[in-house]
Amino acid sequence: MPTRRAILPLLASPLLAEDYKPGPDSHRQNGVPVGKITQHKWTSKIFPGTVRDYWIYVPAQYSASKPASVMVVQDGGGWVTDNGAFRAHIVMDNLIHKKDMPVTIGIFINPGVLPAASSDAQSRYNRSYEYDGLGDRYAQFLIEEILPEVGKSYNLSKDPNDYGIGGSSSGAIAAFTAAWHRPDVFRRVLSFIGSYTNLRGGTVYPSLIRKTEGKPLRVFLQDGTNDNNIYSGSWYNANQDMALGLEFAGYEHKFVVGTEAHNSKHGSAILPEALQWLWKDHGKPIAKPQPKGDRSFVKEIVDHNSDWEVVSTGYKFTEGPAVDKAGNVFFTDIPNNRIHKIALDGKVSVFKEDTGGANGLMFGPDGRLYACQNRRKRIAAYSMDGSESVIADGVSSNDIAINNKNEMYFTDPGAKRVWFIDSKGNKKVVHEGIEFPNGVRFSPDQSLLFVADYRGKWVWSFQVKPDGSLENGVPFYRLETTDADSVSLADGMTVDTEGYLYVTTRLGVQICDQPGRVVAILNKPHPGAISNAVFGGPDMHTLFVTAGDRVCKRRLHRKGTVAWAPVKPPQPRL
Repeated sequence: MPTRRAILPLLASPLLAEDYKPGPDSHRQNGVPVGKITQHKWTSKIFPGTVRDYWIYVPAQYSASKPASVMVVQDGGGWVTDNGAFRAHIVMDNLIHKKDMPVTIGIFINPGVLPAASSDAQSRYNRSYEYDGLGDRYAQFLIEEILPEVGKSYNLSKDPNDYGIGGSSSGAIAAFTAAWHRPDVFRRVLSFIGSYTNLRGGTVYPSLIRKTEGKPLRVFLQDGTNDNNIYSGSWYNANQDMALGLEFAGYEHKFVVGTEAHNSKHGSAILPEALQWLWKDHGKPIAKPQPKGDRSFVKEIVDHNSDWEVVSTGYKFTEGPAVDKAGNVFFTDIPNNRIHKIALDGKVSVFKEDTGGANGLMFGPDGRLYACQNRRKRIAAYSMDGSESVIADGVSSNDIAINNKNEMYFTDPGAKRVWFIDSKGNKKVVHEGIEFPNGVRFSPDQSLLFVADYRGKWVWSFQVKPDGSLENGVPFYRLETTDADSVSLADGMTVDTEGYLYVTTRLGVQICDQPGRVVAILNKPHPGAISNAVFGGPDMHTLFVTAGDRVCKRRLHRKGTVAWAPVKPPQPRL
C-alpha cells in the first residue's frame, strides 16, 4: 500500500526553501502587452452593510467581440501590486501573451467590512465569516452581485469551464467552497496554504469529497511542511487530507509540497506554473471525476456514465413519487391539484384532477394508489379507473408508507405525529415529538419504520410491533447538513434491496448504509429543491426524484423495493 506522502502528485523538481523566488514570468518582459487595472468599491446586499474594494484586470488582448475567461481571487488587493509577492497581473500578462492562459479578466476582491457607526466604535471584519464558512453565501455574492456588475462593462464568458477562482489561506478555502457549491459557474480552483482546518468546520471537506458524487472541478493545492499547527488544526495535515480525498474521488488535481510556513513565498514562486496547469487544455471541458478508491459507494451505487435526465417539466411543485407493479411512476403537482403518470415509454399523462392537494403517494399490495389529501384532511385510495375511496378522515398528512398487509403509516408534521392505520381502517397515533416528521418508509423487510425530521439532521428508526405500535425509536441516520444550520430539509425517502436508505435533502440525495451512516451523496439535478424519490422502471433500477418544477431520473446499480414484496437485506458491513 502506498505511503501517505507517496501518492501525492508533486512537481518534478520541488524547490528548496532558499529558491522560493519569483521566476521570469513574475517579472515584466520586453514586448509583452500590459493589461489595465482599475479599482472599484462595492456595498453588498447579500453581506448586508459591508463595503469592500475590488480590482478588475483586463488584458491588452481583450476584445468585447469575444467572451473572456474569468479568474476571481480573494484578498485581491495583495495580488495586484507591482512590488507585491504574487504580482498576479504581471503573471497573467506573460501567460496570456504566451497563450498559456486564455484571454482572462481578473477580479481581485477584498473581504467585506461593516463600517463602525462612529469613530469610537469598532468595525466588523467579515473575512473569516465570508471565507471560512462552508455555505454557498459567498458564491451567491460573487454570482449575483460581483459578476453581473463586472459583466456590465466586459463580455464575460457564460461557460463554467472558463471560470477559475483562487486564493491563499482562508481565501483558498473560500475559492474551493464557491466551486464546490457552484460548479455550474466555477470549475478551476487555485488553493495556496488553504485553511481546511476547523476554523469554521473546514475539516469536513475531505470526507464530503470522498462520499459526494463527483463534480467537474480541477484543483491545484499548495502547502508547506512548516505551515500552521495551532488551535484549529494542522494546515499541512489538512491539505494532505484534501489531496487524499481528491485522489480517492478521482479528481484532476495537483498537490505541491514545499517547506515554508504560513506565508506567500512558495505560492508566489510557483504561481505561473500553477496557473499554467490550471488552464491547460483550455477549450476542452473539465471532466466529471470517476472514483478510484476502494469502498467508494458513489462508484458502487451510481452508474458513472449516467447523469440526471429531465423526464418532464413545467409544473408548480412536484412531490410524492410512487411506483406501481409494472414500474410506472406516479407523482403529484400539489399547487395544480393533479396526479400525473410516467409510463414505461416515458410519456407523461394526467391520471387524476382535483386531488384534494394530494402530496405523498404510495401503491399498496391491492394495486390501489393511496394519497395524502391534505386539503381535504384525509387519506384516500384510487383504483386505476380513477374511482376514489376514503380510507381515513379528519387527519392532516404529508407522506405515507404501506406494508404487504396493506397497513400504513403517515406523518402529520404540524402536530409532530406519526399515525398508523390497520388493514380494517382503524387509526391511532403511534409516535409524537419529532420536530417535523416528514418522509416515512419501511425497511426492505418491513420490520423497521424510518421517519425523516425535516428540521433536524436525523432520520429516526423504529421497530414495528405486530399491533402496529412503534418501539425502540432512536435518531439513527445522521445526515450531512449545510454550514448555515443543522436543518437537513430531509423530505422523501426510498430504500434499495441492500437496505440502503435514500433521503432527499438540501445537499442532494443522501444515501445511508444500514448502520446509519451517510456513505454517498448524489448531486441535485439542479440548484433548487428536491422533495422525494422512488425507484421505478421495469427492473426497478431507475431512481426518480421530484425536484421543484420537474421530475428527473437516473440509472443506478442498485434495485428498489416495493410494498407488496418485502425482502430481507444482507447483513451490513459494520
